Amino acid sequence: MSTEKATVLHSEFRPPRSALAFSRRTLSVLWLLLFGLLTQSSLASNSWKRTISDRYEPGTRNMSYLITNATIFTGVKEKDGNVRVVTGDLLMTNGIIHALGEDIPRDLLAELDPRELTIIKANGSWVTPGLVDINSRLGVVSSPPLHGSDDWDSTKGPILPWLRSIDGLHTRDNAFELAMAAGVTSAHILTRASNSIGWFLLPLTFVIKLRRTSKGSALSMVVDPPQDLNYTGGPPTWRHLLQSCNEETKRYGNRMDMIWSMRSAYHEARKVMKAQDAFCAKVEAGVWEPGMDSFPDSLQWEILVDVLRGKVKAVDIDNMVRLSNEFGFPLAAFLHASEAYLVPALINGSYESVPAVALSSTNHRYSRESFRGSEFAPAILASYNLPIIMTTDQPVINPRQLIDEARKAYHLGLSADLALASVTSAPSDALGLGYRMGLLQEGYDADIVMWDSHPLQIGAAPVHVWIDGMRQIPLTKDSGRSTYSIGTGVTDVVEPDDSRMNAPGQPSYWRERQDVVDWDGLPPLRGRGEGSRMVFRNVKEVWTRSRNRIEESFAADKDDLGIVIVEEGKITCAGTPDDCIVLGDQPTVDVDLNGGSISPGLLTFGSPLGLEEIANEPSTADGKIFDALTVDVPSIFHDVGGIVRAFDALIFDTRHARMAYRFGVTIATSTLAKPHRLYENDDSFVWGLSTTFSTNAAHALEPQAIVQTETALHVRISRPRFDVRGPATSVSSQLAALRRLLYGWESRDTDTGVYFRKAAEGVIPLVVEVHNADIMASLIMLRAEVDAKIGGQMRMVFTGATEAWLLAKELNQARVGVILTSLKPVAATWDQRRILPGPPLTNETALSILLNSGVVVGLGVDHPQMAVETRFQLAQAYHDSMTSATAREVYGLATTNLERLLGVKGIDPSSADLVAFDRGSVFNLSSKVVAVISPQRSQVDIL
Repeated sequence: MSTEKATVLHSEFRPPRSALAFSRRTLSVLWLLLFGLLTQSSLASNSWKRTISDRYEPGTRNMSYLITNATIFTGVKEKDGNVRVVTGDLLMTNGIIHALGEDIPRDLLAELDPRELTIIKANGSWVTPGLVDINSRLGVVSSPPLHGSDDWDSTKGPILPWLRSIDGLHTRDNAFELAMAAGVTSAHILTRASNSIGWFLLPLTFVIKLRRTSKGSALSMVVDPPQDLNYTGGPPTWRHLLQSCNEETKRYGNRMDMIWSMRSAYHEARKVMKAQDAFCAKVEAGVWEPGMDSFPDSLQWEILVDVLRGKVKAVDIDNMVRLSNEFGFPLAAFLHASEAYLVPALINGSYESVPAVALSSTNHRYSRESFRGSEFAPAILASYNLPIIMTTDQPVINPRQLIDEARKAYHLGLSADLALASVTSAPSDALGLGYRMGLLQEGYDADIVMWDSHPLQIGAAPVHVWIDGMRQIPLTKDSGRSTYSIGTGVTDVVEPDDSRMNAPGQPSYWRERQDVVDWDGLPPLRGRGEGSRMVFRNVKEVWTRSRNRIEESFAADKDDLGIVIVEEGKITCAGTPDDCIVLGDQPTVDVDLNGGSISPGLLTFGSPLGLEEIANEPSTADGKIFDALTVDVPSIFHDVGGIVRAFDALIFDTRHARMAYRFGVTIATSTLAKPHRLYENDDSFVWGLSTTFSTNAAHALEPQAIVQTETALHVRISRPRFDVRGPATSVSSQLAALRRLLYGWESRDTDTGVYFRKAAEGVIPLVVEVHNADIMASLIMLRAEVDAKIGGQMRMVFTGATEAWLLAKELNQARVGVILTSLKPVAATWDQRRILPGPPLTNETALSILLNSGVVVGLGVDHPQMAVETRFQLAQAYHDSMTSATAREVYGLATTNLERLLGVKGIDPSSADLVAFDRGSVFNLSSKVVAVISPQRSQVDIL
């Protein structure tokens, strides 16, 4: 059993500056004897006594705020185990929460200068603690990343506890503002887990507040900096250490090598600790004389010595648990613990304390260590009373999606209270900062988010965000501190959407959770085929395909729900119970949809779904293709472009594909193009031909397994990445090569000549992965040149297309379509730096601007494990585009629009798969896929 990372958090006491004559470090060691008794009580009592925050910055930006008539999620657990939710007011001043509840004492308000008090009328809006990301690289992997700011890794050895990644923190990272606009106020900054012990923010890792301070330094962003950095004689503080036992450390050897390196490091630290104990014993016995012996210290090993002193909260699982027991230090949290839900007893066996488990909701099966990971893991772990933390592992999942991780965990079975706690109080507690962060309580840091609807609703966005009592979101135009915000002015009266003020309904996945446990993480994923007559009852709406669009073929009249009869996989009647009468003696299977819906199966594009099983295991994928611009294609190809077909590399029955099917994705168009990953980029120019297939098929010879053998021709045009390895081709060279290929100079005796000619003539689409608006403009002009020369009408499509919104009008005029792969973009390359983030920073999104400009738009994903999220993407798009797109048009983003852009022709409207949702539609978190109706296979799959 394995996990990718483990973080160790260690406490350190700050002794008085005037402490005797024989060294501050000596007193520090002596104080550690009492630290276990003093630390928690000291920190907790300190937070309640505070009337001013240690992070308070006097000035015009630090006002006092009174939020009135709010629904306040405090995060504080009551005796019955439920979290206390208060309807009332909240007062923050001097950087802390001064009071909250139904009746704030008038004398507290009377003490404030009314000129420095801002009153915000919440009108029932939800207010929560600021979100905390326990696994982030904000400011270490900058946005956009550049070689000069690449400070997230060290190759100097597996054991590096003496490094301080605060020295690599970039305080003006553009992603800070994007994260704050998503409600994230604090982050635990890690770096790449390529060392067994090493790469830490400060001595080890540390927690930062995301607001930019007046000092502008990295240290001023740190919460509770330790004495080694900023000794002030204050209360004890925690230190944080990252320890890794994962695949990335294999550059220094296998797991046995890693564990030995860690054991040997702790052995050295234990020798230093014993020498210190002997020295302290002399001092206590009165046999030590100043000047005779010096305190045995080691700058190299001092952090591990502190770990071994047992004043530790801590962050292959089995190896880490054994290590913690061997050397006697507790673990605070397991990060990336995809398989932790399979061994709850093992986690409970950690030294002294029960660690939290930090993980993603759906990002599993990308490595051997995460292959048994499950979307249902958070709910399963919670059933064992283990603390659950949802995280992003930024930049793997961008920081704007932290609340989305909690939403998906809630949808998949985690309670609403635990889902919100998983991104507020749970990470704060694991970091040893639960005495001042993660709760809304008197004396706590004023890190607060006010939402426009319930935080677990898809599309809910912050209206206001405070860090240390200073309002960060929204920012006005004249603040001079915003990278993305257009500054529409600050609103101090909030008008919430009453229809979205409660948490969405939660579907039941109890059977799926039990199957995952029973099958040790690898349950069978095939549905149960039913060929007999099916009757779906209590149906609210039915959407079906026409030739080029999605049509609503039935809509219930208010609460008068309908009925749908399916015979041999085909809908024979959809209407009211009076319209559709079940007759005859034929066996019938009834399914109650409880106000649910039936709609077309979804299409996924953008990832190598069906072309790899485990991304980090080359033996489970097709392998690296030749790049015609940087590597000579072997002569046996007899084709300078080295055109390949994704169809030839298809792998059916992968767990990624099966899970996508169970979430309503019935068809996939896949290309051999690999998504960008840090240090794993593959910038090949020509990616060959994509293919379209059924996600439910067991093999290629199964009927209807292959929808279209050759779908579109794919190329990538981009600037060299900051972490490029090996030769890189210039943009001008890439465009010159593409121009030559489209002009038809390559012989028709080669695949390159044939397929680029087809693309130039518009026979197949040319899909270009491109993010930069300037490159897009060059491609639009190139398209016009080729049309004029060839006399065809090229079907050009941009995928990725982060900056496409800048050319929305021109794209429409040129009839160039766009496939967006992120609705919450963050600049992952320089080519993506001009993003349009959307609310609350900008009123519009890239999607809304493109749709309003008449551009044909589709949605895609980057990674196979993310195909399951297609339905959540549609829900987000529906919410974001309610004023610019109808439900029919949003359905098209992952069906007809996407098929049109990619040139998918093999889908007959009368035989296309339909998906049945229980308790809602694809646009609701409350709904769940329960069946797939397949006319082609003359059956219904019950899932």
